[in-house]
Amino acid sequence: MEAGHGAGEFKDLVVFLAAAGVMVPLFNRFKISPVLGFLAAGVLLGPDGLGRMSGGEGPLSYFTITDQAQVRVLSELGVAFLLFMIGLELSWERLKAMRRLVFGLGLSQVILCALALGGAFYLMGQPLVSAIVLGLGLGLSSTAVVMPVLAERGRLAGSVGRSTFAVLLAQDLAVAPILITVTVLASIVTAGATPAGELDTGALLAALSTLAPAAIGLALLIIIGRLVLRPLFRLVARAEGQELFLAACLLVVIGAGVAAQASGLSMSLGALIAGLLLAETEFRRAVEVAIEPFKGLLLGVFFVGVGIGLDLDAVAADPLGLVALTLTLIGVKVAVIFGLARAWGLKPGAALQTALVLGPAGEFAFVILAEGMVEGVASPVFAGQAMIAATLSIFTIPFLAMAGDALAKRRTRKDQAAPPEAALPEAIDGADVLVVGYGRVGRLVGEMLREHGQSYLAIDTDIEAVREARRQKRPVSFGDASRADLLNRCGIDKVRALVVTMDSPGKVEEVVRAARALRDDLTIIARARDDRHAQRLYAIGVTDAVPETIEASLQLAENTLVDLGVPMGHVIASIHERRDQFRKLFLEATPEDRRGRPNRALRASPDIPKS
Repeated sequence: MEAGHGAGEFKDLVVFLAAAGVMVPLFNRFKISPVLGFLAAGVLLGPDGLGRMSGGEGPLSYFTITDQAQVRVLSELGVAFLLFMIGLELSWERLKAMRRLVFGLGLSQVILCALALGGAFYLMGQPLVSAIVLGLGLGLSSTAVVMPVLAERGRLAGSVGRSTFAVLLAQDLAVAPILITVTVLASIVTAGATPAGELDTGALLAALSTLAPAAIGLALLIIIGRLVLRPLFRLVARAEGQELFLAACLLVVIGAGVAAQASGLSMSLGALIAGLLLAETEFRRAVEVAIEPFKGLLLGVFFVGVGIGLDLDAVAADPLGLVALTLTLIGVKVAVIFGLARAWGLKPGAALQTALVLGPAGEFAFVILAEGMVEGVASPVFAGQAMIAATLSIFTIPFLAMAGDALAKRRTRKDQAAPPEAALPEAIDGADVLVVGYGRVGRLVGEMLREHGQSYLAIDTDIEAVREARRQKRPVSFGDASRADLLNRCGIDKVRALVVTMDSPGKVEEVVRAARALRDDLTIIARARDDRHAQRLYAIGVTDAVPETIEASLQLAENTLVDLGVPMGHVIASIHERRDQFRKLFLEATPEDRRGRPNRALRASPDIPKS
């Protein structure tokens, strides 16, 4: 008995990891969204899938997820990590720049979709207060599903991605006020009240007073975060331990989420604020790299949880009614969002894509409707049906994204005008040059790039050098550039050149190999220790290797020989000959497919004066 209990403690985790390791790669092989893979795994491995077939006993029971409460906790962490990553992609300046979309398009969507859905539910016979709660809950969309689906399809950087993100951010900010609104509505519909409802002033004031702790908690979270986060990560960075860095990231995400919950806010909102605060620091990209694997795995738990929550018995009992409710939900929201997106300047194709992915319900629908049932203002029977419709609608997001792409392409053939990108702020940084190493050489390279109007982003692992550069308002981030995931986060796919200035030959070679593996066409200029190191760099694919000892040695020799009275013409001729020898060595080390351009590793020799 004890052995069985011990095995059961980890059985659900093993089942989930098996699903992630088998079903998701299988879906990827057939070019189907991994989101659908996790959702399908949840349905299959839940109590209405293999659990029903096994009857709770037998071999199949070992492949069933039974502890749904544990899955829900991990799911909430997954959503928090997603919001934290979104915060890292922003900054307070960017959020300010996006305020027109977030508080214009986004807030309008929350209000109008809630009103439209609430009106539809009221016409279906639901009481007014219940209809309002249902409209508020189902009017929100799924950040956890929509953002990964758009990332899969490469839509995050365009107008669709930015407008969609603005709406989702407005929705996330609206969750706490909506939950407070549900409490306020519960105070209006008091026990024994008339159908019209009676206002209980004391209960209403008590509900409104919950806003004060939330506001205070939000302010404290921002203030403490600004004071603590940068010193904390500097301390961890000095320890030079990737494990400690990861532990600090986990502490910040979970700690901010718990602090927000204690203030009456959502855990995901706390994580979003922590991400926004870290986005202003030099650790932004290193944190993104450290947290990415956990975010993906925990989001997978969320999708599995959504699949598990689908009540197949209820679907079988009234399939047509639930499908009709799902289509009504999606149809009403798509119509409202499409109209708003057009009003805010998006082209028809982009507006349609935005509306389609935002049409289904989101994860916060379950939180808000559950709260409404607890408060006694939402019909338990109809709210249960609405939750099933919300789950079914989430399943449609990847398909609606594909349909939106197809319709937008067809529309683009008719109307070649580009969407108004200039009206939408960029979601990611852009730089002409990536500089790895920001010591005395890197600083000088950066100054020369700025002097000639070339933007750059620098990366360094020396926390003190990064700290000093940030104090001087230079674009320098902390991180290990030999990691391909960090180079991707720094925009290696868009930069025009990579300059590697580190004085460690081994690290220089690691960075060059990582960058060349990511982009074969990238111009890479690297600092070399000597001629032998330069030959190795040419062999692994640098465009130019600049040996730091050769040119200095040649100039020292030239000045010494001239001062000793050797004729200048002979000295310069010998220097010129030695440079040619080095160029020949470098050319021989360069792969044949990269020999088509002149070597600029050494300076050109001047004309030899007549002696």
